[in-house]
Amino acid sequence: MKVVIDTSSLIALVRYYLPFDKDDSLKDFIQKKVESKEIIIIDKVHEESKYVAQKIVVKQLDFINTKGNTIKTTDLLPYPKFFNIVDNQLCNQTIKKLKDLNETEYEKQKNEYLDSADGKLILYCLREKNQSTLLDDKTILVTEETSTENDNKLFKKLPECCRVLEIENCNLPTLLEKHYNIKLSKYLK
Repeated sequence: MKVVIDTSSLIALVRYYLPFDKDDSLKDFIQKKVESKEIIIIDKVHEESKYVAQKIVVKQLDFINTKGNTIKTTDLLPYPKFFNIVDNQLCNQTIKKLKDLNETEYEKQKNEYLDSADGKLILYCLREKNQSTLLDDKTILVTEETSTENDNKLFKKLPECCRVLEIENCNLPTLLEKHYNIKLSKYLK
């Protein structure tokens, strides 16, 4: 199993779990998973983490700054079919109409989205899903986002994108409890 984690989940880990972490055992567990590439942190998430929540993620999870603990996504490019999926399934058509975007404006925002952490997370998960041949070699996208549309963004939120693209996803508590069988009481004060 590979776990691909987004910025919101890293922030939640640092804010809500690590302050209560008994002798850094949960942090050590996460660090081992990142170093063994069972938990994937893509470069775009690492970069985004430097600019949100007063850099709390890169300060508290300093091991993600170590070369080799993030996965580069420069070679992860959208393919023609994916462009169609973005246009027809991942774009919030209502917002597109409300914003009255012309084709050039839409293409600019689409390209920014495809180069963002969310876009690269989806592309990474799709690539892993398409390359996987083993039943137990699944990829899970971890995010604290919900499917609820409340921010008037042009593209749908990660859980909704995952639903459309049949990418397994969950939040951090579900990952720890259901996939890693961790009893949080063992790690937290």
